[in-house]
Amino acid sequence: MATAEQIPPAVQSPEDLETATLTTAAPAATQKPRRRIRAAAAVAATGVIGAAMVWAGTHQNFGIGGVEADVESAASEAALESKLRRAASTQSNPFQDRSYYVNPSFHTDLEISMAAAEPDVKATLAAMGDTPSAYWLDVKSKIRGTGTTKTMEGILQDALTKSPVPLVTFIVYDLPNRDCKAKASNGEICCTYKEDGRCDYWATGDCAAGLQEYETEYIDPIADVLFEYQNSVPIVLIIEPDSLPNLVTNSDYPPCGNPATHAAYQNGITYAVNTIGTRAPGVTMYLDAGHGGWLGWKDNMAKFVPQIRDMGIAQHLRGFATNVAGYQGLGELCPTYDYCLNHAHPEHPCCADPCGLIDDWNPSHNEVMYAKHLRHAFSSAGVFTPHVIIDTGRNGQDHMREQCKNWCNIRGAGVGHAPTTATANPDVIDAYFWLKTPGESDGCTETLPDGGLCPRFDSDCASADSIGTQASEPRAPEAGRWFDFQVQMLARNANMR
Repeated sequence: MATAEQIPPAVQSPEDLETATLTTAAPAATQKPRRRIRAAAAVAATGVIGAAMVWAGTHQNFGIGGVEADVESAASEAALESKLRRAASTQSNPFQDRSYYVNPSFHTDLEISMAAAEPDVKATLAAMGDTPSAYWLDVKSKIRGTGTTKTMEGILQDALTKSPVPLVTFIVYDLPNRDCKAKASNGEICCTYKEDGRCDYWATGDCAAGLQEYETEYIDPIADVLFEYQNSVPIVLIIEPDSLPNLVTNSDYPPCGNPATHAAYQNGITYAVNTIGTRAPGVTMYLDAGHGGWLGWKDNMAKFVPQIRDMGIAQHLRGFATNVAGYQGLGELCPTYDYCLNHAHPEHPCCADPCGLIDDWNPSHNEVMYAKHLRHAFSSAGVFTPHVIIDTGRNGQDHMREQCKNWCNIRGAGVGHAPTTATANPDVIDAYFWLKTPGESDGCTETLPDGGLCPRFDSDCASADSIGTQASEPRAPEAGRWFDFQVQMLARNANMR
């Protein structure tokens, strides 16, 4: 999966561009900031649901008689249970005090790489094999199927055999016209299909057929599986990486800016979040928000906030996922979200800026500061009070790129912080977690390892920072394929803390 490039806005100034934009009155239906449930309240969430249901059951036939009362009571109980489960999934940290699922398929891939690794690298690869990571639902065929750990259903089935049952994290990633700015990770569902079965990103329209396919063949089956397992396995979903950020910054590029892609992303995500939130309210969802080098500028944030507000999905979200499949460093937390702008505190460690974003008037020069910016922007606008999860799968190093806009198979990268809830600010950042599976390619070089031509070659995978552009390096496989040279490099430069 390719992360879109760092894009400075057309006009930058030291003025606070977002405040004036974001303080406009939200619609009446807008969710107000919610107070985070802490400690005993969060732990007791399931007890609250149970107690409420007992109360509903003992009062179901008072004041109304006969079968109608039972029907109304059952409907009322179901609605109450759904509401309480949704509250529990959005108001408490799902990663807190849990074990996390380790996919044996990831361990198997690493064992292959360990066979030829140097001793110190082999030890790190072994540690990586025991590290939890997310599983990407990037094609429809990965949803259903038992007796395997390469489908959503099979993974949840396997998780149930563990004691205690671990939290499982999935990436929902199959929108029509997926990744409009990155050819390397284009998807299987299209608004308009070419004769060869690939997407015609230049075709306009309302994407009605593509959305129908996405809803009925992808999201509905996911919701059905989640409904089956939501009461027995703790589940987190990351919703559609790169999609909405592309609409914020890349609408001038026709494949992203045409009406079909806009309809696909906005309507598709609205359907996904509302359907899953209603059908499986016990599942926790985080919406992708790019990274600080993408949406961190104040005027980009000023576009992103009303976009989410107007979609009417915030009530189902716990918050946002950032740096998904990215390389942006965690950095250190500053006292305020724009603490380093105008070089106000150049000597403070939290203002370290390996990508030079502060010079471009971007206050989100690292990912923990971007999390703080998201909290400030959405809560001050009255949309909701988001919590954040940061992908640390490959951000263990942060001074390895010539240009931080480069995103494809970055040379010199290392795996980052192992999954944990001990974050820089637990009130805002729920967890660091490996969302992108370390070792899976971002995209192919023009020539594949077998000598053939890459069918989805993206010129960004030929950047000066990308593996495979130097004569001494192997060619890179297609996105999502195992890349042995890369995973050994990630292990060699690891910073798992």
